[in-house]
Amino acid sequence: MHQNLAIEQVVDLTDARDNLIFNMTPSDAQSLVASGDVAAVRRIDGHFALVATSGKTVRMARSLGRPLRYFIAKRTDGPALVAADRIDAIFRFLEAHGLDDQFHPSYTRMVPAHYVTEVALVGCPDPNPVYHRFFTPPRATLPPDLDVIGRRYIEALAEEIGKWLQVRAKEGPIGVCFSAGVDSGSVFLVTYHAMLRLGLSPTRLKAFTLSLDGRGDDLGQARKFLDGLGLGLFLEPVEMAPSAVDWREAVRVVEDYKQLDIQSAAMCHALCRGIRERYPAWRYLIDGDGGDENLKDYPIEENPELTIRSVLNNPMLYQEGWGVDSIKHSLTYTGGLSRSYTRTYAPARALGFDGFSPYTLPRLLEIAEGIPFIQLTDWSHERLYELKGEIVRRGAKAVTGFDMPVFPKRRFQHGAASREAFDNLFPQQEMAYRRAFHAIYE
Repeated sequence: MHQNLAIEQVVDLTDARDNLIFNMTPSDAQSLVASGDVAAVRRIDGHFALVATSGKTVRMARSLGRPLRYFIAKRTDGPALVAADRIDAIFRFLEAHGLDDQFHPSYTRMVPAHYVTEVALVGCPDPNPVYHRFFTPPRATLPPDLDVIGRRYIEALAEEIGKWLQVRAKEGPIGVCFSAGVDSGSVFLVTYHAMLRLGLSPTRLKAFTLSLDGRGDDLGQARKFLDGLGLGLFLEPVEMAPSAVDWREAVRVVEDYKQLDIQSAAMCHALCRGIRERYPAWRYLIDGDGGDENLKDYPIEENPELTIRSVLNNPMLYQEGWGVDSIKHSLTYTGGLSRSYTRTYAPARALGFDGFSPYTLPRLLEIAEGIPFIQLTDWSHERLYELKGEIVRRGAKAVTGFDMPVFPKRRFQHGAASREAFDNLFPQQEMAYRRAFHAIYE
């Protein structure tokens, strides 16, 4: 039997050290969230997940790059809000305080990215949270000139990576999670360029490419990419047996069950594990997650809920889903990359890495939303799919001087192994992933 212990009305289990804020202290940022002033919260520059109180009102805010969850527990002396980056952290806390009989994973709530979530701790019944948007980038503000767009986009990428190098990754080796796709390729080249510009030694840099059975397409693509630019010495294959990929472990780590995200997370976990086994002290990883969402580079035909008009007409659809006012919005998970970013965040964090995805920062989203997609595509799927590679290729050339190769799009999980090996690693039905998730707390 658990012993009921006194707990505070608000319990913040997040670690302030996980925040990456460039322009103020975490304490100052927390004060801005406490104020409820959305214009002030917008001034916070970086990745953050913040919890603040004002009387009986709790306000929480997060960027795309930091998940934040909460649970409201009932006590005799009033409700208590417990916040953390993970469901299991909330559960362990409740268990330690004899409150786990109230728990179910679906009762936890995810703070949606780009909103101040306001909760009033006033007792039973708990009122619904109130959402106040703090990030609303204007749309279609850039000229329909791919050279201008590319330069602006990659200049912003270089600026954000430069800040990360000077504020966070000041010392020690840096690994790029590298498939040689448009996103990881541009992140590698811009990181290399930024290190040279800042007078940092590029010998700190490695491009880690996962290869499960020696027959996946990513490793050959990575070699072709880097060798063609005279940068082949930076490539380091991470060769793992297919048995290193455990989709059930990925479900536990990510705390979700969406099929594509779990597949990606399982590969990410295997890559991180391979790096950790080889380099026990390695800390910093950088990746290109968020690049597909920014430039709307997903095959619309694979999702029956989407049309090109819904993709181009709805602001940040891939980053946020259908929005907090939609019946499709999940209180437990939110939507879009706001939900699925755990596929990258959680595996890296579970294996002790400090990860960074610059394409998820507000400045990159702001420029991406400013692209006049409708004018550039005239509602054509084919033109939309061609845009991303062309924008990034031109931008990378303008900023770094490199003629970046652009290969056909391929999901990360599909390039690390042969098709046969991949099919043997993962269930084909999403219900298997759902069952594995629910089994964690049964």
